[in-house]
Amino acid sequence: MKRVKAVVAYDGTNFAGYQSQPGGVRTVQSEIDKALVKIHKDKGIHSVASGRTDAGVHATGQVIHFDTPLALPLDRWQMALNVLLPTDIRIVDVEFVDDSFHARYSATGKTYVYKWSYSEVHSPFERNYSVHLGRWQPNVVLMKEAAVHFLGTHDFTSFCSSKTATSNKVRTVRLLTIEKQGDLLVLTIEGDGFLYNMVRTIAGMLLAVGIGWNTPADVKRILESCDRKKAGKTAPAHGLYLESVTYGD
Repeated sequence: MKRVKAVVAYDGTNFAGYQSQPGGVRTVQSEIDKALVKIHKDKGIHSVASGRTDAGVHATGQVIHFDTPLALPLDRWQMALNVLLPTDIRIVDVEFVDDSFHARYSATGKTYVYKWSYSEVHSPFERNYSVHLGRWQPNVVLMKEAAVHFLGTHDFTSFCSSKTATSNKVRTVRLLTIEKQGDLLVLTIEGDGFLYNMVRTIAGMLLAVGIGWNTPADVKRILESCDRKKAGKTAPAHGLYLESVTYGD
């Protein structure tokens, strides 16, 4: 058996999230696993991902692994999978890895990007890939000031879904930037791991600061309170991208 690591990009618009679900709903994992089953002619073949993403969330650098008994050369795996996958999923890189590698448990960090659009009229071709600010013109200086409070190691109970299954809600945010890029306002966040809806809740909080609903000082207070009800709305899913997953130092 060989273990294959693959980097996956997908447009999350028409998926009910990444992870396979009962009832035959369309997910990214179910499409990948269907392709693997066809290649192997074996219903026992399945993939393992670095983590799940919600319905509507996109990825440019999701990472998966799967084990295969096939003697298919490395340069054929990408082609074989992409031929069978729908066009809103692409395998962008593949490599053979040691069987100690695990897409989820070997990960040491993830980077997410969140996009808002300043455009006066939100293009119908962009409506699923950024969140329109409309009349709001957020104060980016205040957003950056508030962002500093998220850096470092904290209990992020206030900034994750109440449905988060894990009891340990301590995570480390290593980088958080907010920059204007043309017609977009782009948040980039990197850390050792993220809780369910954590990035979207942080994005929603920072936008609330930018438009004056909250102050930077509120962010510190809310973070320390460990009370999700104080953090406000979760930002919409379609502005979020899983950009990359890191392994090792």
